[in-house]
Amino acid sequence: MFFNSLAFAVFLPIVFFLYWFVFNKTKSTQNALLIIASYYFYSCWDWRFLFLLVFSTFLDYYTGIQIEKGKSEGSRKFWFWLSIIVNLGFLGIFKYYNFFASSFADLLGSVGVKASPILLNVILPVGISFYTFHGLSYVIDIYYKRIKAEYNFVDYSLFVSYFPLLVAGPIERATHLLPQVKVKREFDFEKAKEGICQIVWGLVKKVVIADTCATYANAIFDHYTAMNSFSLILGAIYFAFQIYGDFSGYSDIALGVSKLFGLDLLRNFNYPYFSRDIAEFWRRWHISLSSWFRDYLYIPLGGSKGGIWMKIRNTFIIFVVSGFWHGANWTYIVWGFINAVYFLPLLLSDSNRKNMDAIVLKWNFDSVKVLLSILYTFLLTCVAWVFFRSKSITDAILYLKRMVTNWNFDFQYLENERYNYELLLLTGLFVLVEWNNRNKVEPISGKRSWLRLTMAIGAILAFGIFSDYKEFIYFQF
Repeated sequence: MFFNSLAFAVFLPIVFFLYWFVFNKTKSTQNALLIIASYYFYSCWDWRFLFLLVFSTFLDYYTGIQIEKGKSEGSRKFWFWLSIIVNLGFLGIFKYYNFFASSFADLLGSVGVKASPILLNVILPVGISFYTFHGLSYVIDIYYKRIKAEYNFVDYSLFVSYFPLLVAGPIERATHLLPQVKVKREFDFEKAKEGICQIVWGLVKKVVIADTCATYANAIFDHYTAMNSFSLILGAIYFAFQIYGDFSGYSDIALGVSKLFGLDLLRNFNYPYFSRDIAEFWRRWHISLSSWFRDYLYIPLGGSKGGIWMKIRNTFIIFVVSGFWHGANWTYIVWGFINAVYFLPLLLSDSNRKNMDAIVLKWNFDSVKVLLSILYTFLLTCVAWVFFRSKSITDAILYLKRMVTNWNFDFQYLENERYNYELLLLTGLFVLVEWNNRNKVEPISGKRSWLRLTMAIGAILAFGIFSDYKEFIYFQF
């Protein structure tokens, strides 16, 4: 079930009605309904993997209690490492086993040893990377005595399986979401109104921007050998807006839906393409994942407190692992490596936290420098996105090589659902709207919100792509 599907448009009002008018008596009944709704939501994808979700939930629930009750450090470590190994084991088998087996066979083949690896014919469970990280952060926080274990299984299950964030985040923390699910929620009209605005803007990003850009990005990347430089540049830009509209659109819908039920989720995007350097970009892009790796990998490794070589090592580790988290392909690893190369000079020059303030433009030369830095950062991310989108490293290199060597800037016509001129205007208008509202969570709420809401819905109906309910990109991660 996708957020942009008719099934979800029916599912959400039913759950909303039952939640506030039937199961609204206590916190327990509210949570029980949300658990049932969440498991149904997940089972619509493939009910067989619901057992994996329930097992993972029970594993971390039980090991968390045993860690807290452990009377010796050895006992606490046993339950801690049991949870870590089992969770990462499932993730490794379903997501990474075939990659490692094939890569090892290729390595042997490069030295003349023929190998036929045994590959698993398994489907990647949707959302496994997200709910696994929910559980891991919970267990790690208990082990280091940052939080207490949760003894109410329903409350903990909701923290892990809450349907708005279940399959594509944001990656929640127990310190943020668990306290909210442990109290009865009262209906807040203003919060619900904010939620509706965020849902609608998320749909604008997804069905108007992301899916429309995908039409051309796919055509260009799939036939890049026949494209000229201008088309290849457009392809990279279109994919940049596709993945941003797709993933941040999902996050906006998730946060908006959650507000309808009186629960606040972590913000996941903060207008990342308006960043003035790569460090700022990673403070604004997929915030819940970036902060997860910072808190549970980067800082435990020593962060930026050690010598120069420790800083370099930790930077490459966190970015490469982040890339590998996205998928079992060398293209994702290279994408992470490139971002580490981008980030490292800022870290080594102590300028990685330079742009912490809000962007304020005036009619002076400094504002020109700000705009140029934003454009430069966006171009750097587009180059990296080519590796993220390409099927192989070779394809990515050839794509970029043709982009800079073809030097043909004729406007190629692509026979697709949307014309290029209209798409450029649409994307430009989208950037302008977000820029003018960059200090807000989304552009619709505030003064004249009903007028903006009406215009946004009109844009969805006029320009949105609904024909095949295109799934969200991050479902595959």
